[in-house]
Amino acid sequence: MTETATGTGVLPDHALRDLIATGAIKAGPAIIPEQLQPASLDLRLGTVAYRVRASFLTGANATVADRLHEFEMHRVDLSDGAVLEKGAVYLVPLMESLALPAGIQAVANAKSSTGRLDLLTRTVTDYGTEFDRIPLGYTGPLYAEICPRSFSVLVRPGMRLNQIRFRAGQAVLSDDELLSRHTKHALVDGVAHIDDGLGFSVDLRPQDGNLVGYRAKPHTGVIDLEKIGFYDPMEYWEPIHTDEARIILDPGAFYILVSREAVHIPPDCAAEMAPYLAMVGEFRVHYAGFFDPGFGHDAAGGKGSRGVLEVRCHEAPFVLEHAQIVGRLVYERMASIPETLYGADLASNYQGQGLKLSKHFKTI
Repeated sequence: MTETATGTGVLPDHALRDLIATGAIKAGPAIIPEQLQPASLDLRLGTVAYRVRASFLTGANATVADRLHEFEMHRVDLSDGAVLEKGAVYLVPLMESLALPAGIQAVANAKSSTGRLDLLTRTVTDYGTEFDRIPLGYTGPLYAEICPRSFSVLVRPGMRLNQIRFRAGQAVLSDDELLSRHTKHALVDGVAHIDDGLGFSVDLRPQDGNLVGYRAKPHTGVIDLEKIGFYDPMEYWEPIHTDEARIILDPGAFYILVSREAVHIPPDCAAEMAPYLAMVGEFRVHYAGFFDPGFGHDAAGGKGSRGVLEVRCHEAPFVLEHAQIVGRLVYERMASIPETLYGADLASNYQGQGLKLSKHFKTI
């Protein structure tokens, strides 16, 4: 399923290879094939982490190096592995840098497994005024700001905690376009709530049993991010059960829940969870990472995949009810169809998923 023409929209895997070949995406050491996803590129940690006093943006007139002189506390050598402590803020130079053409911009996001560990990871650039947003024609280094919020983690150079997606122009689908697509080939099972994107609601009434999610325990051991399927979930998570189709969120606690809808991302589209809107309640819901072309789609062997919701409550306890809309997916057209769809030829951890913790934990 290869298409060579590239137009307006999100750049697919073969276009990213072109950017690498022409030097628009640079790296040392060289980029490896495993970094390329259908519509994004995984970014790798470098060899040092700067412990900083606080999170910061550089602003339009400064580089990251300039601001580090103000905020750096000490440096951590990652060469042989090092622990990033819960509650601390670190800045890590990435192995990749950019020299983008004038018409190309980029957006970054944490990878799915990163978000499910409550590992706040954002991309920072020189002269940046926003996290995770890389402007047209940006030339310069990339940095990952990392703040472990629930668990301390052991990291090493080359680990991939965040990813970057490149765009030529803007190709966000309008509500009318979403409705037309949903009518022809369902984007979600059941009723589609379309209002400035595709609405996402929470599932607190499972078909089997009464397990609806997990809450991170406050005092746990370190998680080595290289260890897959290794940790006992019960040492790190408290199961959340309900027979009332609702739960009360505790302020400051971190929850893993699941969407009621099974999502389909067509091969010619990509999607991203829109930023939290305060009007839905005093909590934040975010799906870390992007929804790649083919996520939950039958062309890639999927029959719909539910979105895992990372939820943190603020200010006051909040009652979350079954089927409450907590977020929305923004769909964008691909500039062309990727050579590889999510879940087709990739080792995809979350295709066809339901309620699922990160890949570091044993299956319950």
